[in-house]
Amino acid sequence: MRLSAFSLHPWLRTVHVAFVPSAPLSGLLEESLPQLLEAFRRQGHIVQEQPDEKTDLVLTNAPFAEPLNWRHAVLFTVRRRFGLKHTPTILTLIHASTETFRRWIAHFEQALRKSPPEPADFTFPGLAEDAWKTLLEQGQRGGPLLALQRMLQAQAKSIRILLLVGDDKPLEAYHFDLVGGYPRSDGASPEEFYRDIVLRQVTALSTHEITQHQVIDPPIPASTWRALSTPQAMIQAARELGKRNFFTPTVSINRLVHVPAISEVVAEQYSEGCFATWEPRLQALISTITGSARPVDKDSITEDELAVIVGIRPDGQGALVRHVEGKRNDPPSSEAVELMLMDRDLPRVQVEGAVEVPVIRSKLHGHRGVRAYDPRFVEFVPLDDPYYHYPVTCATEAQAQGIHNAFSRSEALRNPDDPRQVVFTILPGHGVVMAEKWQPHKQPFQLFWEYMDAGYLQIDPRVPQGPHHFDEEGRLVDEFSPR
Repeated sequence: MRLSAFSLHPWLRTVHVAFVPSAPLSGLLEESLPQLLEAFRRQGHIVQEQPDEKTDLVLTNAPFAEPLNWRHAVLFTVRRRFGLKHTPTILTLIHASTETFRRWIAHFEQALRKSPPEPADFTFPGLAEDAWKTLLEQGQRGGPLLALQRMLQAQAKSIRILLLVGDDKPLEAYHFDLVGGYPRSDGASPEEFYRDIVLRQVTALSTHEITQHQVIDPPIPASTWRALSTPQAMIQAARELGKRNFFTPTVSINRLVHVPAISEVVAEQYSEGCFATWEPRLQALISTITGSARPVDKDSITEDELAVIVGIRPDGQGALVRHVEGKRNDPPSSEAVELMLMDRDLPRVQVEGAVEVPVIRSKLHGHRGVRAYDPRFVEFVPLDDPYYHYPVTCATEAQAQGIHNAFSRSEALRNPDDPRQVVFTILPGHGVVMAEKWQPHKQPFQLFWEYMDAGYLQIDPRVPQGPHHFDEEGRLVDEFSPR
């Protein structure tokens, strides 16, 4: 399919972009950079001589597999160098020759096959002493390309990276981000290659986070909280999902690289995934807290890792939250709005006699894929087409709306009598979102782990990076898989 035939998000906006070098340019980058900037211009964006207060994106560069001193990294210096009050998004261009790229992928492939693993295979200049553990964990989750991604991010001191692979001209480019996505742009057609890169970057820049959560009164009395069964059910669900390796470990930036004041430009850590379930007595979602506030082991939570979501702010910029007396009250998951918005256009049902609740009981979001499912028990709901070609990132209004649209079309959820009890979708480059219906004599999330055990839902460490679908028997067909 030609790129021009792909649907675009309707909310894309005009952006301002500038280039600030951090290292000498390779021959390929010297040729590619002007073409990339021209592609921004052709699509109506503003290319600036240097960053100013209007700048949305700063392009820079870094050497491949060589550590860049953080004092020279644009992510840490752009505001001071150009007198900015904001930190623009930084995209670091890195060039690897075809042979170099293949050699590094082969290195990580071989290293990941070893049992037990050898730390020396994951030890590189510029990384923290324990970084090998994170590279190993990430490689086991997403393969050699994700291990390479984390190494380059740590060495280049940059979260967003465009890795261009080729010799005289780019053959392909990989887009790296915080979550661990690595979608690929094909260099077969130069015009479409650069257009694709621009559209992917503009898509990310056109979204914004909706994590300005607001606490409302009154707080929930401690006695009311103690009388609920849901908090303990959440704790048990964490253990059950942990037994099945659903959640991968928290990624700590300081475990990868030691950089002063890292928290000023990026969260010190982020956790992988979240889950929430409806509590009828509170008429609210009980959700896991955000991992960016402090490290959270989703496999082993306590009540202090739970938050109560009662609605969405009228302006949509965050969730409405109630605190619980006598409990630590950290903010809910960064996907709090998404978790609540999923119910908006779906029916409500009656449980426990006459209590009216949303048709979705529990929701589970993880950085995992689905290899196959049983269509008799599970329904897959596709996203709107643009999300497969130009993915969005977590905690944004665009992701929340995309998830809402997909689940609103679910036949199993729109018809409570539909026998399929679990519904899911997959965000390319990100992970799976699942919903469970109410079923008598089952605990929250129990259907999820029972379906995993029965093979009705086969979870996979790899997440599709672009277009995909499932055949009639429920097997994944990945249309856009990189090497």
